[in-house]
Amino acid sequence: MSHRRQRRLLPRRSRTSLGRIHLERGRARHPRRPGVRGPVTRRHHAPPRLARALATIAVIFFCLPFIGLLWKTPWSRVLDVFGDADSRGALWLSMRTSIAAALLSVVFGVPLAWVLATTSFRGRNLVRALCLISMVLPPVVGGISLLFSLGRSGLFGRWLDDWFGFQFTFSAWGVIVAQVFVAMPFLVLTVESALRQADPRFAEAARSLGASPWYAFRRVTAPSIASALIAGTVLAWARAFGEFGATITFAGNYPGTTRTLSIETYVSLESDPGRAMALSVMMIGVSFVVLVALRDRWLGAGERR
Repeated sequence: MSHRRQRRLLPRRSRTSLGRIHLERGRARHPRRPGVRGPVTRRHHAPPRLARALATIAVIFFCLPFIGLLWKTPWSRVLDVFGDADSRGALWLSMRTSIAAALLSVVFGVPLAWVLATTSFRGRNLVRALCLISMVLPPVVGGISLLFSLGRSGLFGRWLDDWFGFQFTFSAWGVIVAQVFVAMPFLVLTVESALRQADPRFAEAARSLGASPWYAFRRVTAPSIASALIAGTVLAWARAFGEFGATITFAGNYPGTTRTLSIETYVSLESDPGRAMALSVMMIGVSFVVLVALRDRWLGAGERR
């Protein structure tokens, strides 16, 4: 936010002090050495040969499965898959639901990370464990848990069906709920870690000048953790886009409604392995393009802040 805009929103007596806050934030981000003008450029020393060798092995390990898939894929089927109505419908459903899941993860996950990082209360570790446990649970277990809680015959789902005539199963909302359940913890963990490392003095100074907690968070704290926030959102979207186990267990496998691209690939693997490989290439291509684009456009911009 520009300094001129802040001058209009904060009390008149705090304008000079607010300018000092921004000056101190700039100095904290770009420390200066005595006798040197301008920000100091951080230099990273090259890792030793052993580290580079181990890193090379790790890269090869990650590349081998994709090389095998690309080698065996019947490329004549790839164009057919892109032109297939069922494949396009599954891709469009996956994109819509994963974007919605990422947005919901931001809306609820950022406040959750804020509370966990800055508030001390009894049972905080238990709350954190319950909120992050879906990261390590098998997705099928998460789907079963959702089914018996929010399903049509579940503990809470039957009330929704009786009172409002609404059910999550066999609907796109069920897909979104399953994706949020497995994806939000990635955003919460990333943002909470960044908030713990952020300097709280700037937000406290803004509060002392009359800013509300939400205003201080939006204008002071959030910009300082922009890279972590964007990275967590991207991770949440990627996890939601590739979700399979919880979705098929909770929302079902209904073509055009709950059959995402991951489920479409699994179904094709049983009857047409060539089509399944082509769909896998489609998923890899979409994920790769989106992640690279977001990395260059947003994460890179956040690192240059």
